[in-house]
Amino acid sequence: MIFRRLSRLLQILALAGSATLACTVARGAQTAPGATPRPNIVFVLLDDVRFDDVINHPFAKLPNFQRLVDEGASFQRMFTSAPLCSPSRAVIMTGQYPHRNGITDNSERAEQSHRIVTFPKLLRDAGYRTGFFGKWHMSATDDTARPGLDRWVSFVGQGMYFNADLNVDGQPVKSQGYITDILTDYAVSFIESAPADRPFLAFIAQKASHPEIHPNRVRSFPAAPGDEKLYENDTVPHGPNWRAPLTGKPALARKVEHDDPRSPVGGLPDAVVKDRLRMLSAVDRSLGRLFAVLTGKGVLDNTIFVLTSDQGFFYGEFGLAQERRLAYEPSIRIPLIVRYPKVAPAGAKPQSLASNVDIAPTLLELAGAPAPSNLQGRSLVRAFADGSARIRNEFLIEYYSDTEFMRLQGMGYHALRTDRYKFIRYKELTGMDELYDLEKDPHELDNLLPDRAPPGIIEDLSARLETMLTANAPGSVQ
Repeated sequence: MIFRRLSRLLQILALAGSATLACTVARGAQTAPGATPRPNIVFVLLDDVRFDDVINHPFAKLPNFQRLVDEGASFQRMFTSAPLCSPSRAVIMTGQYPHRNGITDNSERAEQSHRIVTFPKLLRDAGYRTGFFGKWHMSATDDTARPGLDRWVSFVGQGMYFNADLNVDGQPVKSQGYITDILTDYAVSFIESAPADRPFLAFIAQKASHPEIHPNRVRSFPAAPGDEKLYENDTVPHGPNWRAPLTGKPALARKVEHDDPRSPVGGLPDAVVKDRLRMLSAVDRSLGRLFAVLTGKGVLDNTIFVLTSDQGFFYGEFGLAQERRLAYEPSIRIPLIVRYPKVAPAGAKPQSLASNVDIAPTLLELAGAPAPSNLQGRSLVRAFADGSARIRNEFLIEYYSDTEFMRLQGMGYHALRTDRYKFIRYKELTGMDELYDLEKDPHELDNLLPDRAPPGIIEDLSARLETMLTANAPGSVQ
């Protein structure tokens, strides 16, 4: 009996690998002689990058993005639970929805962002050497290091693309050059200097492809030197919802008197779409450099290489441009590509419904770091081996009204997206809710409210939405 129990225990440990073993490793402890080393993590977070910007794009040439897709798992139904910079980043970091972690908008959140418990801090507590390089953003004034990070390279707010002012481990540094390259330089140096007996996390939060901010609401999308003329002769594809009428979208169709260059008539011009894609070429070269340094250290295949984005962007769908924020698919569907040969089969395309609230628990499990009981995300590890694994039946999307865009005034909402339906319940607007059957209407052209919802569906979705808002639970799963 004892032998059988011991044999079963050894089987479980073998399946779990070094991740499970590492749960008991104290901070700073070394890998035991002969044991499988715990995985390193390289986490690349992009800004405002849509799923279709980097997955199966018809003309953008991004060979290192494609290498990640070919050698890793690219989730086909990955979404943000908060399509706005600060809240989305907090969701990724904490594994909690905005209403739980307290970062609900882009206003000054410095104090709260020093208090949140992030997965980098949990990894450091479990023995990882951690470095953060890039846009933190949960404050417009505070660029000081957040807890749980051994190396800190960041900037105030959105930063600048050229010659940015940086905070490097508490010291002001005036950089020279393009920010994508500069952040990569620091990250590569961090990886090169990583000791062999301690796993590392390099979190690289690129500014691309967020707009550069100028006075009077003017925005630009500057490519790196040499990339300015890419794709000049290519044609930007448009889907059925491009400049689609706002029939059935009473909240968005409200007449608003404003003169905002960020919201041109017809939505984002094709020329700007190309500018944004050009900015990704510098990121692609950055990925190549990260591949090279990991290969040079002999740790590439023992590194969890993750690429994702905080939210998407509108390319003229429903006449929208830089508004983001809204719960429509172009704004919430994001890439998640994970290269880790020990777990993720090359070229896998998991179909599991997933949210960025699931990222923290996934990485903590893979790294063998204990996860707090109050996480609202679910680990996606099962989806690597079984791309059809049901991780969750729904996820929450939150936006809390701000004053940045006049046309979005009062459009704060709680929304629920399931495999089939999306229910958007506005918090301040009456009689303007939206329901889409994504199976029949993937482009969200036909709002079934107020009187064409299938019997019982609004009651069901409303109850599930309330459960996710009030319970410390990640949502139902079969």
